[in-house]
Amino acid sequence: MAQTSDAARTVIMTVDDDPGVSRAVARDLRRRYGESYRIVRAESGESALEALRELKLRGDLVAVILADYRMPQMNGIEFLEQALDVYPGARRVLLTAYADTGAAIDAINVVDLDHYLLKPWDPPEEKLYPVLDDLLEAWRCSDFRPVPSTKVVGHRWSARSSDVREFLARNQVPYRWYSADEPEGRRLLTAAGHDGQRLPLVVTPDGTPLVEPEAPELAARVGLATTPAADFYDLVVIGGGPAGLGAAVYGASEGLRTVLVERSATGGQAGQSSRIENYLGFPDGVSGAQLTDRARRQATKFGAEILTARQVTGLEVNGAARTVRFSDGSAVAAHSVILATGVSYRQLDAPGCNDLTGCGVFYGSALTEAASCQGHDVYIVGGANSAGQAAMYLSRGAKSVTLLVRGRDLSASMSYYLIQQINEAPNISVRAHTVVESAHGSGRLEQLTLRDTETGETELVDAQWMFVFIGAAPLTDWLDGTVLRDEHGFILAGPDLTPDGRPPADWELDRPPYHLETNVPGVFVAGDARAESAKRVASAVGEGAMAVMLVHRYLEQS
Repeated sequence: MAQTSDAARTVIMTVDDDPGVSRAVARDLRRRYGESYRIVRAESGESALEALRELKLRGDLVAVILADYRMPQMNGIEFLEQALDVYPGARRVLLTAYADTGAAIDAINVVDLDHYLLKPWDPPEEKLYPVLDDLLEAWRCSDFRPVPSTKVVGHRWSARSSDVREFLARNQVPYRWYSADEPEGRRLLTAAGHDGQRLPLVVTPDGTPLVEPEAPELAARVGLATTPAADFYDLVVIGGGPAGLGAAVYGASEGLRTVLVERSATGGQAGQSSRIENYLGFPDGVSGAQLTDRARRQATKFGAEILTARQVTGLEVNGAARTVRFSDGSAVAAHSVILATGVSYRQLDAPGCNDLTGCGVFYGSALTEAASCQGHDVYIVGGANSAGQAAMYLSRGAKSVTLLVRGRDLSASMSYYLIQQINEAPNISVRAHTVVESAHGSGRLEQLTLRDTETGETELVDAQWMFVFIGAAPLTDWLDGTVLRDEHGFILAGPDLTPDGRPPADWELDRPPYHLETNVPGVFVAGDARAESAKRVASAVGEGAMAVMLVHRYLEQS
């Protein structure tokens, strides 16, 4: 197969088993259309189908396919019939001899043939180009525009499909979603040579198909950085939430060689928020995704590296160096470390929830699922700000939103402005003293059993969607034996390490720990992972900036 430069992405394909005829057709096509289209030539139906599948996976467009009728193994009509499954929008032309015009006419009904041309087509100015000009104009007027380069084929009630969509969305990677049950999804599966039994299928920008990819592989394939550029830095920031991003911005902008390591996606819990309305400087509110994207771009502008989908498993002290170890056995070292690991939503301990996670039961906002909630009844478990923000966002399209709250009302844990908005929303209701007893469904959430904590009465309700916000647990188990934590796993720092005025037992310096410094000199903590932190976006960003100031002080005295 020969073809022109990849600069022109839209393809005109010609298929003929006679090499001389094939070259002649391609020559005439290039002379007229070579500047605007890529001419792809094949000499058999099989090789042409293989080329079409490759083009499909890469996201290229095919405007016109010209196929010779008399080809061995697979004639032109049989080829065009299969090509129709890959590129249904391409205009189809059959090249035929006069004796085969009957077959060409029959093909109009078989493969929805757009035109047939008699050989020879000389001169092309009279017999070839006018036909193709009309077909190309008709194709341009149809809706077969390019789609974002990354494609995801999955199932609506597939937990892994949901995870992949959320990962791409939170990392600001444009993608197009296709249901495996729909024609375009089936075409992509066929082009990749998969039967759809294992989902999702992710087709990367270079056309590589990935089946059920894990986050590190997916991140690397869609262009996210996963490997540090150096072995040693001034500062390693662990965690990409508001505190970590704040630390990366201030660290890099003040000249520290800075790398931020994030296990999933930058933004943390705040990045999943549909709207933050009490953050300084945004009187009209800002979504977590918008705030995260701006902070990420700001950090990279100043020169910070951001690594995605890297799981940190250990922290070691090696003289003046602080070594951070990853799950794959590799490591990176630095003069200082800021722990900004944040927290994760606690799992709902109710029968059925684990099996239905990602299939109607979600932890956090899972904003990629919001469109699917249109016109449905939605249940939200929790009474803090994150639950309230999700309720307001989902209420725009949901038939109803019910907040399930263990306490007597929302005032104990939700900001006043959010309570007011919820009270004014006509399709949001609050059920106090209510917990989820169990979740039911076969392959997807179908019903919930709710229990009144005061009366003990239970009620079975129909439900397809439940979003859970029931408190948070710090992601700090990997620090066991190195960094001191409280009984809940939150990291102790500064004054919390010296309640009796004396430093920790293993503290070797002649000064007390700085305000955000842990029991390991040069290792600091910022944000929600710190014991007694405020659990607010503004305070997390502020602590990230303050931690960098203390890093400078530590480095000056080291």
